[in-house]
Amino acid sequence: MTAWLKHPLRVTGRLLWLAAEFVLAALSFVRRCSFCPKHSLPAARASWLQQHCRRALRVIHVESHVAGPIPSNGLLVCNHLSYLDILALVALTPAVFVSKHEVKHWPVFGWFARLAGTIFVHRGKRAATGRVTRVIEETLRSGVLVILFPEGTSSGGQTVMPFKSSLLEPATSRNFPVSVGCIRYELDDGDPGEEICYWRDMTLVPHVINLLSKRVIRFSVRFAPLREGSADRKELARQLHSEVLKLKAAIGD
Repeated sequence: MTAWLKHPLRVTGRLLWLAAEFVLAALSFVRRCSFCPKHSLPAARASWLQQHCRRALRVIHVESHVAGPIPSNGLLVCNHLSYLDILALVALTPAVFVSKHEVKHWPVFGWFARLAGTIFVHRGKRAATGRVTRVIEETLRSGVLVILFPEGTSSGGQTVMPFKSSLLEPATSRNFPVSVGCIRYELDDGDPGEEICYWRDMTLVPHVINLLSKRVIRFSVRFAPLREGSADRKELARQLHSEVLKLKAAIGD
């Protein structure tokens, strides 16, 4: 809680503002999504999430810098650094995320993740993989962009961990466009790897409070379409990993 003591007015003001945004988002969900027909619900949820993530980024003071064509449908594969990735990416393009099962039980964030139609995967249960793959494919068929972080966890951003192939089966059919993205953060008053990236044994509430103490956060992302993917999911995972590494090298210039 050192950040709160260092910037008490900034953190308190932003916390109150963020709480108000959560209430507004919940009321907006009832109006926009509660009575949607089932076939249009994924798109309605994605649009709702985009609107309120944009508002949340204003609270946190995130500046976004984008290179490459922003995908609007199909599968987007990205490196993963923080829960902030979700807000920053969906603010650019409406999407449904694939997330680890633990996020479902996070305070506040988990509830909103469920409202947004997040596809939760229990990576410790192989039997659940087939069901999740089918849900991903159904969502792709609805025309909504699905965002997947195939590293399986977040990192400090120094490297991109090998991609897991288990959830890439829908992309091997080549029925849907596949894109890659690479994310980076910058801070003027801190170390992004320790203060924005959410990894190792970090705890959510102190991390969020520290995030709210930052004057401004710069988010950079570079996108590129995958021109020709493999029909073998393990080979596809290697291809996607290689493409993200290329974007990482480019975004670091």
